[in-house]
Amino acid sequence: MIFTVLAVGDVVGPGGVACLEERLKPFRKSRGIDFCVVNGENANVVGATPRQCDAILRAGADVVTLGNHTWTRWELQPYLDEKRRVLRPANYAPQCPGRGWEIYDTPKGRVLVMNLLGRFTLDTNTDNPFLLADNVLTDTPEDVRIRLVDFHAEATSEKGAMAWMLDGRVSAVWGTHTHVQTSDAQILEGGTGFITDLGMTGPRRSILGIRPEQSVGKFLGDVPRRYESPDGPCKLEGCVFTLDANTGKCKDIEAVRLL
Repeated sequence: MIFTVLAVGDVVGPGGVACLEERLKPFRKSRGIDFCVVNGENANVVGATPRQCDAILRAGADVVTLGNHTWTRWELQPYLDEKRRVLRPANYAPQCPGRGWEIYDTPKGRVLVMNLLGRFTLDTNTDNPFLLADNVLTDTPEDVRIRLVDFHAEATSEKGAMAWMLDGRVSAVWGTHTHVQTSDAQILEGGTGFITDLGMTGPRRSILGIRPEQSVGKFLGDVPRRYESPDGPCKLEGCVFTLDANTGKCKDIEAVRLL
C-alpha cells in the first residue's frame, strides 16, 4: 500500500499564506496526497500567530511545524498546549509549552511527525537534536511505520548528518529554515527519503521572502528594522515522498515548485 506525503517549505508572510490557501488543496487532490506537513515558521514574517496556524491547517495541512522563531509571538504559547496538530521543535526545554512530536491516526495507519531545531548558529540553548531524535524513535511503537522528521536547521552538513543517522529508522527527513530549495532529493541506502531544504512558500520577487531592498540594506549597514515581505506573485515549494505504508520505506521522491 502506498502512502504519499507532501512536505511544504517555510510559509513566509501573508502572501505565503494566501498562496497556500489557493494551491495546496488542488495539488493534494491532483497528486493523491495522503498526508501533508507544512512549516509555518514565518507566516508572520518572523514567527507565526495562532490565527495564521489555523489558516494553514484550513488550507489543507495535516500538521504545522515551527522553528527558531517559535517564541516570537507570545500568544502562541497557550495555543501550542491546545493544538496537537501544531508542533514546536522537540529539543526546546521540556517545560516549554506544546509538543515536539506526535503520532497521528490516518486511514492507512499511524504517522509520527517530529520537529527538531539545529544548533549551529541558531540557538545553542536547546537539547542535542541527534540524541533526542534517537530517544524518541527508541520509544516509538513498532507499528508506527511512517515516521517523518522536519529538521529546522541552518547548516547543510547538520541536516545531512541527521538524515544519515536516521537512515532506515524513519521514512523521510527534510530540512527547513534556509528558504532555498536544494537539488539533492534522494533516497538513502536504508530507505529514508531526504532533501536538504524544501525551499519556501512566499513571494517570488524577494530574498528569502523579504523585500530585496531591505535585505540589501541590511548588508550595507542600515538601521535594523522589522522584516517586511513584499507583495506580488508567490511560489509554493516542497517535496513529495512516496512511501510503502507497510514498511515505511521511501520508494520515490520528487521536489516540487508551483509558480
